[in-house]
Amino acid sequence: MIFLSFANVKETTFINARKSICHIITRLYNQCDFLLASGKLNEKEKEMYERVSDDMEEYFAADTLNSLSNYLNRYYGQKVLIFLDEYDTPLQEAYVHGYWKELVEFIRKLFNSTFKTNPYMERAIMTGITRVSKESIFSDLNNLTVVTTTSEKYRTQFGFTEEEVFDELDSFGMSEKKDGVKKWYDGFTFGSLKDVYNPWSIINFLEEKKYRPYWANSSSNSLVGLLIRQGNAETKMIVEDLMKGRRLETEIDEEIIFDQLLKKKGAVWSLLLASGYLKAVEWHFSEETGISSYCLELTNQEVHIMFRNMIHGWFSQEDIPYNNFIKALLLDDVEAMNEFMNEIALATFSSFDIATSVAKNDAPERFYHGFVLGLMVELADRYEITSNPESRFGRYDIQLVPREGTELDPMMIEFKVRKPLKEASLEETAAAELAQIRDKNYDASLIDRGFEKERIRHYGFAFEGKQVLIREEREI
Repeated sequence: MIFLSFANVKETTFINARKSICHIITRLYNQCDFLLASGKLNEKEKEMYERVSDDMEEYFAADTLNSLSNYLNRYYGQKVLIFLDEYDTPLQEAYVHGYWKELVEFIRKLFNSTFKTNPYMERAIMTGITRVSKESIFSDLNNLTVVTTTSEKYRTQFGFTEEEVFDELDSFGMSEKKDGVKKWYDGFTFGSLKDVYNPWSIINFLEEKKYRPYWANSSSNSLVGLLIRQGNAETKMIVEDLMKGRRLETEIDEEIIFDQLLKKKGAVWSLLLASGYLKAVEWHFSEETGISSYCLELTNQEVHIMFRNMIHGWFSQEDIPYNNFIKALLLDDVEAMNEFMNEIALATFSSFDIATSVAKNDAPERFYHGFVLGLMVELADRYEITSNPESRFGRYDIQLVPREGTELDPMMIEFKVRKPLKEASLEETAAAELAQIRDKNYDASLIDRGFEKERIRHYGFAFEGKQVLIREEREI
């Protein structure tokens, strides 16, 4: 048996990723050093065996697992089983850090030699979260059986059932924790089997007896974070809704292709479903169209906290004074709000933009919805935050409703990019936003909830490039 895992291949450059994979292969060879004295290898093969190293040439590395299969086949007199865990972890890192093409070329050669042109292999199992049938690294393989989260095959093998979890809680004298454990760690679905729990989270909970995001903290979230941060405004709006407990209805193609993750509509949700961050509440496959439609929501509390922490991380860099802006907003210090918001816009516009190929006028929308996500993380305990719902006479951008017992002021915030042909300055743009709040009576929903009109703050955020101007008014 040959077992290897790419789970820890999380490098920022292709050279280091290739070296890390070669190091894993070198360790496999070291474990099989008994072959050198077995009499099964000729002198030339022994010489090649000794050449296996972290720095071996790429063409040589591609054939090493095939060769090791050959040597083990001769030694034991039977074909080998090959198990590769988390084959796509280095691919995710390559996508995030920009060396995708180089790594794909190397992996394709390695996999072709190991899994296709390998007469010494009985069978192999690979695990990962990427559906492989269209993926370029498997373009040469035609002997794959693919099992996904929606497959019935092996559906009981991927996690603990609710019955198993509750039995263990009883045996640990923690029966009163069942509702909490279900909220935090239930939600995974495999085929038609629901209420599947992540084993890692349950094992750690039983040991530590504390609710924590064990699995979400152990997995690699860099790709998920990149796709959401650099996704379009619609993507961020959907994340807002998911974090509020709402559901997403969408068509999904399970055959995820990395090159399409930021181009193909819905590709990010396919990845999040495959990786366990979203669960399928309902799904339907049309035999006529071949399209799968899903109703999705965040898997559980553990995943919700992972998303919250991920978004918090976007705004926690030292050069992004987001917390200072929040403090200024709560204090109604408009001068400080302007200072800090301009620093935030300068620091984050590029990270929320996707590439030079994206229309420039999309950047403010991306920034705006990223800003809303940040508000949701920082102020969720004090405010009920909504964006883009229907108000009495139109749609407002952001509404902040104080939670009961906080005695904070409610707020209405409008965002707008200056149109030079219509507005002579950012001052005019901000004034137009404030007039829109008044004219369309956006305060109606707040007044209906019992807030006095004079307490409601109105803010207009006017954008031009990376420059922001904030103006405020209150109606008396």
